[in-house]
Amino acid sequence: MTLKEAQNKVDHWINTIGIRYYNELTNTAILTEEVGEVARLMARIYGEQSFKRPEDETSAKDNLGEEMADVLFVLICLANQTGVDLDDALRKNLEKKAIRDAQRHQENPKLKP
Repeated sequence: MTLKEAQNKVDHWINTIGIRYYNELTNTAILTEEVGEVARLMARIYGEQSFKRPEDETSAKDNLGEEMADVLFVLICLANQTGVDLDDALRKNLEKKAIRDAQRHQENPKLKP
């Protein structure tokens, strides 16, 4: 699925099942909350923080995908609300990075094996 297709699917879902979009500020707050949920799982799966209950660890990687999808969903909502074409925005962003960072990462001693 392209980002444009995802934007169309989310818009259809919002306008049929979700009734309407939350306002942009509410969605920004929700996005922050969802990113926090990803961060919480990352800290426990890949970081040094432990799970409160050992049984939570077994489903954590599945939950990580779900939480990342929640972030993407709300980000797509915000893109739809603000008229951002994510396909175009990502393409332009990658082009910018390719020019700006053409040598930067290769010359970074911190990234050398």
